[in-house]
Amino acid sequence: MAEGTLDARGLAPALTVNDLQASLRFYTEGLGFEVTQENEAEGVVRFYMLKSGNALLGIGQDDFAKGRDRLKGAGTRFWLTTAADIHALAARAKAAGITLDSEPEPLPWGPMGFSFTDPDGFKFTISNEA
Repeated sequence: MAEGTLDARGLAPALTVNDLQASLRFYTEGLGFEVTQENEAEGVVRFYMLKSGNALLGIGQDDFAKGRDRLKGAGTRFWLTTAADIHALAARAKAAGITLDSEPEPLPWGPMGFSFTDPDGFKFTISNEA
């Protein structure tokens, strides 16, 4: 590794969401993430850190200071890779009420994958490792 290179050990994006509890159910019940941390403000949970395997994802309640109709997720896609059965993951998501943007299918570079959009417009693709 060249001197001065970042050499990051992980990345944990945090999403601002409109309905924290709905997003929590979406990610835990629909996709199998687990809560590893929760932060409160004035006795109310305002943020959760979620984990699935080595992937971390934060979700935090929007305070709506920038407006209730603020566009979220535009121009962004999150990619998660897994060794798990893609068809089983997609079935779990659909059973929890998640609408898939694409059913499990081979991606152009080989692995199986499917896509969905979360309640706030953030786009995700889950695929097998290439």
